Amino acid sequence: MNEILDKIKDALTKMNNKKFINNLFIILLMSIIFLIVANIFLGPKTKNIDSTTDKYIKDINNNLESDYSGYLEKKLVDILSKLNGVGKVSVMVTLENSIEKITATNTTKTTENTLENDSEGGTREIHREDLTTQVVTKGNDGSLLVVKEIKPTVQGVIVVAEGADDPKIKEMLYNGVKTVLGIKGNKVQVYSSK
Repeated sequence: MNEILDKIKDALTKMNNKKFINNLFIILLMSIIFLIVANIFLGPKTKNIDSTTDKYIKDINNNLESDYSGYLEKKLVDILSKLNGVGKVSVMVTLENSIEKITATNTTKTTENTLENDSEGGTREIHREDLTTQVVTKGNDGSLLVVKEIKPTVQGVIVVAEGADDPKIKEMLYNGVKTVLGIKGNKVQVYSSK
């Protein structure tokens, strides 16, 4: 080990120190320039990735919302068309909001209280609180860990059915929609078809 250190010392003493320092300075300067250029070129790409990800998430949410209303409409058509005296049924469901997904988070809260006394006898209390929240991901793919999913609220339902001109059948359709969706009667309208 000492032999290696001695060889390095000999090499440095034989080398011109000014030349060595100039070379070191040039390498340092080139490294700084490289970092600045890399930062300029890599900065906008992450913004593009973020905007692309945001667009993708919005598209998925819109599809989930339309799929959920379509799912409700299909289920209502299936069940309402089986009622006695009811013919062909069409249903339209309007949702008030979209599906809300609640993700798992790690939250760290730090509280610090400091009491300071100055030379004139006064006191000052400093209260500092830090809250850090991190979203939890699952697996190697980095997808979010969803803890709870809240389905959208139904804003209104229109039912158009053959046989709905009969008041008894209209009342059955009306009560069926209210019961299945658990909504108030003022959000349901039933009409007879042509």
